[in-house]
Amino acid sequence: MSSFLTGLENSQYLKHIRTILETSIFIAKAVEEGTSVLVHCSDGWDRTAQTCSLASIVLDPYYWTIHGFQSLIEKEWLSFGHKFTDRCRFLESIDPKEESPVFTQFLDSVWQLMRQFPCAFQFNERFLLTLHDHAYSCQYGTFIGNCEKDRLDLRLREKTYSLWGYMMNNTSDFINPMYRKEYGVDHPILRPNTSPQNIHFWRGLYNRFENGVHPRESITDTLGAKKDHIASLDDHVSLLEKRVQQLLKLLGKSEEKLVSGLQGLVSSESLYMLCELAKGCTTAKNSNGDIDRLPNDVTPNILSKGMSMRSDSESGFEDGSSQLSKSLNEDGLSPKLTPSTSYTNSLENLTVDQIDAEVDSIAIEWKSLRNVKQCSCAFPFDHFTKKYHCWRCGNVFCTRCIDRHISLPGHNTQRPVPVCKPCYKHIKHSPSVSDLQHIAQPVTHQTQYSIQ
Repeated sequence: MSSFLTGLENSQYLKHIRTILETSIFIAKAVEEGTSVLVHCSDGWDRTAQTCSLASIVLDPYYWTIHGFQSLIEKEWLSFGHKFTDRCRFLESIDPKEESPVFTQFLDSVWQLMRQFPCAFQFNERFLLTLHDHAYSCQYGTFIGNCEKDRLDLRLREKTYSLWGYMMNNTSDFINPMYRKEYGVDHPILRPNTSPQNIHFWRGLYNRFENGVHPRESITDTLGAKKDHIASLDDHVSLLEKRVQQLLKLLGKSEEKLVSGLQGLVSSESLYMLCELAKGCTTAKNSNGDIDRLPNDVTPNILSKGMSMRSDSESGFEDGSSQLSKSLNEDGLSPKLTPSTSYTNSLENLTVDQIDAEVDSIAIEWKSLRNVKQCSCAFPFDHFTKKYHCWRCGNVFCTRCIDRHISLPGHNTQRPVPVCKPCYKHIKHSPSVSDLQHIAQPVTHQTQYSIQ
């Protein structure tokens, strides 16, 4: 390790990164003060592209977004003629003296800014690594050629695919979970600190495949998984609350008492109690174990089968039903039935099996990303490999095993979410899905699975 650090210090590579940042900040300050700046180097396609791009990032929050950053590369690097073929040395016939990590230094400088302003950028470290990989891979035609004329002569638009299309189709892989849109409003200009202690070695790029130097789990991936999990549970709770509200409407409860009774607390035991009320049971136990007498004329034909009790620990909503029952009893809600026509029509075909399918279609607990070494297909995970959760079963998979998106019955918004192949087949061929589509209220706008 000491020899490696000595070599890094002798190369003065981090000093070069610091110099690029300082020059870019100098340009940005001059523009901010209203001074016109002319930037040029010996040819105009190396240091000019680096400093002008970074100055634009410092000055304009638009370039902090994924789409804006792609536009910046198109403008400052591709359109202005950075010699990617020569600098990356795609061909052996190219003079070795022409090879230089100019684009790599630019991405390294952007990563330094991301470290100092973690909430400013919409993209994450994986986004920069993907750009770097495909700048050298030639898998896409975006970075092939030394200028626009070369790309036109090679007819790359006809013969190759664009890297931007691939990245836009996989936007969820590149989203920074700490990104805040309002950050650009509060801080329209970045003011980075270029002191030596703030310039770090980018081990994610230069030591990517040395697993011993990386944490056991990625912070951004863990935060992203937590946000997705919370979004799934919130969507599921919204549907359960809607079902409870529909049942209570059939029982003739007022909106004011309904709000004070629910208070956002829903559980499978509460659903069981409401279903028993709807089936016309003459007695029901409240949270204190007392017997509440119900009228004998409670006989709406909305449930066709009995419901099996499910514990709160299994459903993930502990103590919700007891508080709900207590608040209902304290408010003195009357069980008298005056069913509404609209709710009756939406629930007339609803069965307990369908409610059970809605509850079982959502993973209450998601498996931790920590210590997951490989996918079920034996694909190995390293520190920078994206791990995906199935929103139905909660297990962890690779991108090949979770390439399907489908609406889950237990979600209120019915937006397509990622699921594994076995869960996709189970939901696709489930007989209750078509029935649920008939009883669900129409959705005016379906949101695709993406980060807002």
